[in-house]
Amino acid sequence: MAVHLVKEVNGVPEVQLPSYLEEVDFRSLQLGCDYTNKFIQGTVSFIYPLTQLGDGTAFLKIILQEKEKFHPEINTINILFFGNLAEQCAKIVHQGDTIIVTGFVLEETSYSSEREKNCLQLKMSPNESTVYVYVKCDTVISEEPICLSVTPKYTYTPLNQLKHGSVVNVYGAVKFFKPPYRSRGTDYCSVVSIMDQSNAKLTCMLFSVNLDTLPVIYKIGDIVRFHRLKIQQYKNEIQGVTTVGFSSLTFEGTLGTPVIPRTSSKIYTFTSDDQKTVEALRVWAAHHISSSGALIKLSDVKAMQFFDLTCELVGKAEVDGSSVLLKVWDGTKPPFPSWKVLFEDGSLEGDADRINQLQNLTVDILVYDNHVALAKSLQIGSFLRIYSLHTKIQPITPKKQSNIAHLEFHLHGGTCYGRGIKVLPENNCDVEELKRFLDSVDLAEYQQLENICDLDYNISSSFSSQDFVSPCDLERCQQLSATVLTDHQYLETTPLSAILKRDAPQQYRIRAKLRNYEPQKLYQSVKLHCPKCHSLQEVPHESDLELVLQEAATEQPDPKLQNTSLYNSEVWTTQNQQERKIVIHFIKNDGILQVPEVTLIMIEGGLLSEIYQLSKKFKGVIPVKSSQEDLIVLDLAVPFLIQGKTWHYGCKQCSKLKTMQNLNSLVKEASWTPVCIAEALGIVPLQYVFVMTFTLDDGTGTLKVYLMDCEKFFQIPASEILNSDDLQKNMEMIMYMLCPPGKKIGEYPWLECFIKSYNVRNEVEQEICYRIFDTVIAEDLI
Repeated sequence: MAVHLVKEVNGVPEVQLPSYLEEVDFRSLQLGCDYTNKFIQGTVSFIYPLTQLGDGTAFLKIILQEKEKFHPEINTINILFFGNLAEQCAKIVHQGDTIIVTGFVLEETSYSSEREKNCLQLKMSPNESTVYVYVKCDTVISEEPICLSVTPKYTYTPLNQLKHGSVVNVYGAVKFFKPPYRSRGTDYCSVVSIMDQSNAKLTCMLFSVNLDTLPVIYKIGDIVRFHRLKIQQYKNEIQGVTTVGFSSLTFEGTLGTPVIPRTSSKIYTFTSDDQKTVEALRVWAAHHISSSGALIKLSDVKAMQFFDLTCELVGKAEVDGSSVLLKVWDGTKPPFPSWKVLFEDGSLEGDADRINQLQNLTVDILVYDNHVALAKSLQIGSFLRIYSLHTKIQPITPKKQSNIAHLEFHLHGGTCYGRGIKVLPENNCDVEELKRFLDSVDLAEYQQLENICDLDYNISSSFSSQDFVSPCDLERCQQLSATVLTDHQYLETTPLSAILKRDAPQQYRIRAKLRNYEPQKLYQSVKLHCPKCHSLQEVPHESDLELVLQEAATEQPDPKLQNTSLYNSEVWTTQNQQERKIVIHFIKNDGILQVPEVTLIMIEGGLLSEIYQLSKKFKGVIPVKSSQEDLIVLDLAVPFLIQGKTWHYGCKQCSKLKTMQNLNSLVKEASWTPVCIAEALGIVPLQYVFVMTFTLDDGTGTLKVYLMDCEKFFQIPASEILNSDDLQKNMEMIMYMLCPPGKKIGEYPWLECFIKSYNVRNEVEQEICYRIFDTVIAEDLI
């Protein structure tokens, strides 16, 4: 696997071994035991010269002496190294070094000299073994990171080939990230989405107790390398998470900049092949990932905008217990007058003369909530990147002497959109470029300007109309969008008036308010959708289901189809006048009946009330009927599977039904999921979806958009809402907050949405329709 140098400071190693490794002493070694997760530690008492075997393979032999000499008669052991691992150790390991070895195989040998006292030896594999060499602090020549260019080559998996449960090494270009933040536990967390040349995307949830071990990412387009990343499935999507031994390197994504890894580790591997991989990813990312879409200069800011800002900190002050003021500049002047935050005398940190000199070029940013602690710790003169900074219009009030609206800058609480602050190092390419620009600014030119607040700007208009939405509607300081974008966060916002003039198909990011929605009775919005033929249908009413079941109950079950190798059958006769026969078929597992909670049953002749009762006790219920050869699904007008309160339907048009004997393929694994059962029976399952029409208004125009969603938008499963009063109340509350009755539309919350336009042709003409996608309700509304 590798040779790692571990720095010792005052006898304490700087890097800890993976927690899963367990130490074993020499006297406990026994032939035939598994030492996969074991390690031994000792001092190199003798090292033989590097030689070659007959086939040309490099070979090195080391005698290791146990650190604690409790048993001097068994205190040394031979270690044999082969291939490139032998070559590495010959260059790095010296007599007297303390080393740890893992991934070894124990075998028997005979000793041939006084040095070799043990009849056992360790055989190290070039591909499976790892060696840790402890280096004392005073022997380290440089504090610069040590690259082990002779380390064996790692294998990297393309992102489109990842499999659940695997531990992989990957490269990727950063598509989205959240700066590290405190999780609900003791760890720090960072969310990173990456892409590579396969065009696949992987979202990684990275956790660490030590903040320095998380990847140091500064902007979209940076290149990352993750070693020992665990792949798992979460909500039907592949996700990467940290595991034992996880490590990362980050590289500047800008073409032409030096390929220098960012890492807190003093020891890492980086070869010429790695450099080629980084450079190739840079070229690909330059054409496929916008690295600067959200980076905006102060001279380009607009009202009601979210953007990233690279700037220098010239002053800061604590405003109150929940917010901190940052005075920053980037050498450009905003196109609108910016507000000046009030603070107590003497609370402002920074060079007063410099702050006064830059007063017409600085902007005041208020930082809230979870970002306050970091803001307080920032050093004056440091260079920052502030992510998801928000501009809004400062309201005009009668108390103000000026009738000019000003532009406010806010960094709201939370981590949505990667919101946060990052201190950039002096050698960062963006910082170097910013410093050159700041040095070129003629400050005298700006000092001669009149106070910016007295300039004749007019960026505000009347907000008095109850029926009019202005893009500059007044908002309280920390009011955010009621919706969250799950992708494409840095697309520019497009006014609805512009969208109405464009052809389809297109994709847009919009910011608007919900003027109206249909249907008003929210339970009517739940439909059944076929993913194959895209048809929509109403969810069947109980009365319709009862009619189908009553008709089927008049048919007589076929005794020849009872008690097969797949199932055991029980027949009951009702005690009423009709003396209806009900047959329950209990599916077996390897010929054995299971407990009800894990048993799938089939029912013939059952009515709705009886199916209700059975679904409470058994894993699943399938309504069936007898055919000439086998049992078959009763009718796709009723559910093909009932699991508790969830009823699963199939598409009549797309399904090609198979008999119940096809369930034999699922018996061994007991794979009684709706998807597996539907596939075995030739059924195309229908999806429960919310289908609604929203009328959106952004002040430039109104637009009707279509919402069809299973559970992402409301974060409520459409399949469960019809049977849950609590979920229905949650949905009603959400819609009440999005479109509050009795209020002016100016008081409605803003919605940020992605919509796509598409052409629909009816019998008369073609029209353009619009649909919401990649948008969810904000967590604080749920």
